[in-house]
Amino acid sequence: MADSDSTSPEADADTDSDADRSRPAQAASEGRETDDLDTEALRKQVEEKYDFDDFGPADMAEMTAEEWDVAFDEDSWITGDELLDRVARDLRNRVSTRDVFARVERHQNPPRVLAYSDEGYAIVYPDGSVEGEGTVLRDVKPTVALCSMDSYDVPESVPDNPLPEPEAVPEGGGELGNRMLQVIAGAQLLAGLGLLAGGVLAVAGVVGGPGANVVALFVAGLAFVGIALVLFFTVANARLSDKFRAEEYRDRLRAVGLEDGERPDFVPELTPQNGGDETERDEPDEAGA
Repeated sequence: MADSDSTSPEADADTDSDADRSRPAQAASEGRETDDLDTEALRKQVEEKYDFDDFGPADMAEMTAEEWDVAFDEDSWITGDELLDRVARDLRNRVSTRDVFARVERHQNPPRVLAYSDEGYAIVYPDGSVEGEGTVLRDVKPTVALCSMDSYDVPESVPDNPLPEPEAVPEGGGELGNRMLQVIAGAQLLAGLGLLAGGVLAVAGVVGGPGANVVALFVAGLAFVGIALVLFFTVANARLSDKFRAEEYRDRLRAVGLEDGERPDFVPELTPQNGGDETERDEPDEAGA
């Protein structure tokens, strides 16, 4: 009579078969857990390595594909019109703070953002893809990446047109500093001339006596006059530099069509395939430095 606790060969075979089938699933589960742990560890390293509040083109170029995947969760990316609105606002904010030089156009139908300057352009599409060239493309790419993340705060209110017309650009700033330098230079010059005059009078015997150090008076006077001349030259050079920078800035504003509304020749003609009717501009433009 067979023992009631014993199992048949067929039952043992079924048990072994079930165990064999469970091993791949268990291994796959363990593999996923390991991958999750590796992903979390890499994400922590990325968060420590990069400052996403000040994420720029240099950080974007340094980031590897693996770091990009863990830093930006594709399932949580913002896309569509919301992304374009965020990109337009963030770019205009950077324009107003003179962090970016670009003219920004937000088009609604079909939706896209066009940014261009005298050195390049970028077109942003609702899915977050970007095409273009030059420095503008370099500046826009990290902006799109950041604006696609829900955790990134985009300014809600940005100036409509923060910059003046080209002819309204002042010749330069820092006039208070220039005037202070002029006052100091004037005082140095008067002191130097006074010392030189004292030296001349000492030589003539009008002032001082046999022990008067005439050489020291002349040396000190010449030193003060020299310092005054250097300060005056510094002020003149600063004003001349400000004038040239202001004129260069006016030329850049004219180059992006701030006066005549014309785009630079290298900006491609917008078609429905890459953005829609060229003449359709639904929001005001900005330019920045």
